[in-house]
Amino acid sequence: MSAETNNAIVVLTGAGISKESGLDTFRDADGIWAKVRLEEVATPEAFARDPEGVHEFYNSRRRKLREGDVRPNAAHAALARLEAEWPGSVLIVTQNVDNLHERAGSKNLIHMHGEHVKARCAHCGVTLVWECDMSRDDVCADCGRPGGMRPHIVWFGEMPLQMERIFAALETCALFVSIGTSGNVYPAAGFVQHARLSTNAHTVELNLEPSESATLFAESHYGPATEVVPGYVERLLETGQVN
Repeated sequence: MSAETNNAIVVLTGAGISKESGLDTFRDADGIWAKVRLEEVATPEAFARDPEGVHEFYNSRRRKLREGDVRPNAAHAALARLEAEWPGSVLIVTQNVDNLHERAGSKNLIHMHGEHVKARCAHCGVTLVWECDMSRDDVCADCGRPGGMRPHIVWFGEMPLQMERIFAALETCALFVSIGTSGNVYPAAGFVQHARLSTNAHTVELNLEPSESATLFAESHYGPATEVVPGYVERLLETGQVN
């Protein structure tokens, strides 16, 4: 199916869409990786070396989602509205591990880097909803073995999730929208090029400032996500045209 004969939309979101909800980004000057070495908390080797330290890092992130004043913002709400009202498929592919898209009402969603509110058993591979703290002593509710529960997070050196489904969507979409991403983390940074080459999809960047991939987009709008995303969605729904 070509971009001219369908109206499917794929939206990629990154940390920038959740920043105005009170969640830190990773790569900004004051972001998470400026405060914590990723080698200490975001690799399989780190977990093998210091499971307690890695668990505490993710427990604190999970607590912030559960107990802090973190709520979906207008950009999350706009994407949920787009999915509900657009006369075609809308798939949100998020690099974020928070649950703000779901809480805003989005349903057709892929967390390519995993989710804070889930755990995965290293012994049997099952994925479970897990909103409380996690430790190396936890027992898997599926296989009954202790010591294997880990955050359901894609760490550096691991393969992002559901890549086959993501690329299938990129190869049939008419519009690809990138929101709040740095444009320097692969494979997500290559999605815009894949959509352009596969279906000649119209490509749009909505970001606080130009990303490293900015020149690859046919259309760009810059400013806070809570302003540019609702504005773009409103225009899209009014015109019914992807370009």
